[in-house]
Amino acid sequence: MIVEKYLFAEMTWPEVKQVVKEKRVAVVPVAMIEEHGYHLPVDTDLVLANEVCVRAGAKIPTEMVVIPPINHGYAPHQMDFPGVISISSETFINYVVDVCKSLAHQGFERILLLNGHGSNVSLLQVAARLTNLAYPNGLCASVSHWDFQQVIECAEQVRESENPGGMNHACELETSMYLAIREDLVQMDKAVRDMDKYDHAKYFWLDIVGRGEGRPVVTMPYWSSISETGTLGDPTKSTKDKGEALFDAAVDGLVEFVKIFKQRKVHPRVNHHL
Repeated sequence: MIVEKYLFAEMTWPEVKQVVKEKRVAVVPVAMIEEHGYHLPVDTDLVLANEVCVRAGAKIPTEMVVIPPINHGYAPHQMDFPGVISISSETFINYVVDVCKSLAHQGFERILLLNGHGSNVSLLQVAARLTNLAYPNGLCASVSHWDFQQVIECAEQVRESENPGGMNHACELETSMYLAIREDLVQMDKAVRDMDKYDHAKYFWLDIVGRGEGRPVVTMPYWSSISETGTLGDPTKSTKDKGEALFDAAVDGLVEFVKIFKQRKVHPRVNHHL
């Protein structure tokens, strides 16, 4: 029996059992509900991450399965703005690990956490490591959808905003991608460039795909101290066509990664105390 579905939520349990046997990669979108400036819905991170996964699943349905997304993430620094649902780092890590352990218990040997929210990054790396320690015969990894080389190259080609600074939060990248999905929900007449309160100095710069001086040193003060509107970047340069190009790049990156990830070997542990 070959299961044609790639959305975990639409499968019956026998179908889930079958896709486990097919050695598919379980891809979990992980995101956040938070403010995204005056012009974007609060579900932006969630919608973008999930859409990348769903589009990739449609391209390689026999190689991956898209798990229902983890909606809530870590962003206490955003709490000065309405629309933010943040959970503690401990709760977040434990929740993600429990989801991964559930998948590993069912037999999934490759689990990928596909992230859509910047402040989840370090916590998801911890969650992936904890999963690997609990299930050493499998592999769990995390990556953000803007990390793929295809996205970085695409962003360099299409961006018109400052580099670094123009692509960070509710920015040219995120706004363009949301336009490609639900143009009717993007209020472009309210989009404003907002980055002047953040000092983009050497080592201290924020841009998810940009090029600054030195590798960025992450500092995260309260968002209201660096942004007037909740935006950090320049969404006024956004277009639907850019969004489609960025989605295509992210999907291509995820598809490539899944195929490589499936082939990664897990070598046995060696107890050097004996």
